[in-house]
Amino acid sequence: MFYQLKSYLNFLLCSTNQHGVHSPFVYDLVTKCFYDTQKHQGYDMLEQHRKKLLRDTSTISITDFGAGSRVFKSNERTVKAIAKNAGIPIKRQQLLFRLARYFQPNNLLELGTSLGMGTVAMATGNPNGTVTTVEGCPATSAKAQQYFNSFGIENSTTETLTFEQFFQQHNPEVFDFVYVDGNHDKEATLRYFERLLKHIHKDSIIIFDDIYWSPEMTEAWQQIYNHPKVTVSIDTFQWGLVFFRSEQPKQHFRIRV
Repeated sequence: MFYQLKSYLNFLLCSTNQHGVHSPFVYDLVTKCFYDTQKHQGYDMLEQHRKKLLRDTSTISITDFGAGSRVFKSNERTVKAIAKNAGIPIKRQQLLFRLARYFQPNNLLELGTSLGMGTVAMATGNPNGTVTTVEGCPATSAKAQQYFNSFGIENSTTETLTFEQFFQQHNPEVFDFVYVDGNHDKEATLRYFERLLKHIHKDSIIIFDDIYWSPEMTEAWQQIYNHPKVTVSIDTFQWGLVFFRSEQPKQHFRIRV
C-alpha cells in the first residue's frame, strides 16, 4: 500500500489534463471520452448488474491463477464479497463503457472475467461489437455467465480457459480492443503482451489494469510502453493504455481521470 500511495503522489505531480496534451488523437480521446460527463443510458444496466452482485450471498470456490488476493485469506468466497473487494470500481467501469462506445471496436477481448463487470461494460458500451471474455476459474466463469444470461447480454462469449490455453486455441484471431485484468505478475504480464502483439493491428488498443499494483507491475508497464511497436501510451494511474498507430510519433502521457 505504501508503494501505491507514493506512486499516486508522484503521478499527481507529473500528470496533466487535456490542456497539457499536444496530440489531436489523444486530446479528442481525453475531452470526448475520458471527461465525458453525460449520464449514458447504459449506466443503468451497469448499476443494476452491480447491485445484484452485491446482494448475492452465494459462495463459490476460487481457483486463482494470478498473483493472489490481498484481501481474501480463503478460496471460499461469497459473490458479494468478491464484487465489493475485487470488482472493477464504478468510475472505471463507466470509463470502460465509454471507451467501448467511443472506439466502436468490432472484436473485443477481456483477459480476466471475474464476475463480469468489465464484460457488461464493454458489451453494453458497444452492442454491435462481440466481446470474448476469458476466465480460468470454472466457478467464477459459471457465475458470471449466469448473470450475463439473466441480464440478456447476448454479444459476449465466455471462455473458461487459462490465458495460455486461450492463446493456443485462438492463434489467428485479431482484436480491436483488449482489456487485461488478470495476473498481476510482471513476467506473466509481459508474456501476455508479447502474445497479444500477434493478435492486434495498428488501430487496436490494449488496456492494462493495476499498473501500480507493485513495483514489478510498474516495471512491466514501463517495458510495455517503451516497446518499439507502441506509439502512443497513456498512464491514468489505474490503467495503462497503449496504441499502435504507425502514423503517429511515439508519445507517452500521464492523464488524470
